[in-house]
Amino acid sequence: MLLGTQDKEFFPKNIIEKFQFVKEMGFDCFEIDGRVLTENLEEVKKAVQITGLFVCTACGGYRGWIGDFIEEKRLNGIEDLKKVLRAISEVGGTGVVVPAAWGMFTFRLPPMVSPRSREGDVKAILASLTELEKTAKETGTYLYLESLNRYQDHMLNLQEDSVNIILQGGFERVKLTSDFYHMAIEEDDISDTLRKYRDYVGHIHIAENHRYQPGTGSIDWKRHMKTLKEIGYDGPVVNEGRIRGRDPLAAYQESVYFMKQFL
Repeated sequence: MLLGTQDKEFFPKNIIEKFQFVKEMGFDCFEIDGRVLTENLEEVKKAVQITGLFVCTACGGYRGWIGDFIEEKRLNGIEDLKKVLRAISEVGGTGVVVPAAWGMFTFRLPPMVSPRSREGDVKAILASLTELEKTAKETGTYLYLESLNRYQDHMLNLQEDSVNIILQGGFERVKLTSDFYHMAIEEDDISDTLRKYRDYVGHIHIAENHRYQPGTGSIDWKRHMKTLKEIGYDGPVVNEGRIRGRDPLAAYQESVYFMKQFL
């Protein structure tokens, strides 16, 4: 498996310097913001060539969710995601992470009544993925559908929810982003769920149960990393959690050492 990271505020701003910094910390790959990628494609290509860092995936950086309530935003998101898929293929990456939405609505806070039916939610997600899969096929990339916890999204919470979307749409270029933070909230057992949906797991996000860096919470990393190996997953394991500690860089570096022992 490959240990990866998203951008952090203490990373250098220059893309080449950032990539070199990430490699020196011990990361094997980098998950880039979609907008940063598309707006700086040539610079990213140059940075990959110079540093050899694997830009595995893109996450975020588009103008609308695939399940957006507002149709114009949904269509804007599709347009942007097509550009991201084309760009990530040009730098050697495998695909883009796509939740149905983030922070748009939750049944856990008032008004607790969604402005759209469940059927409408599914229709929007299927329509978006159907259109995006065409580009994914053209570019040889994947859409990594991500289930979020109940407090951040109402449409896809369990891994099963995303698998049902894949099956309903008959998608060939859609896999799961299995995020340990969200799974720690929603699933009965992370390892059991990974085994059950082993054929659909395409990408991994990691963070502790409290959203901070691995090694500071209660997730059983040894057990779950062993499970990933057992199901044959050998791709990126990308840290997208926050960082807790007086010295963020030192704390994050310690987390790299912590995770490396399990990969």
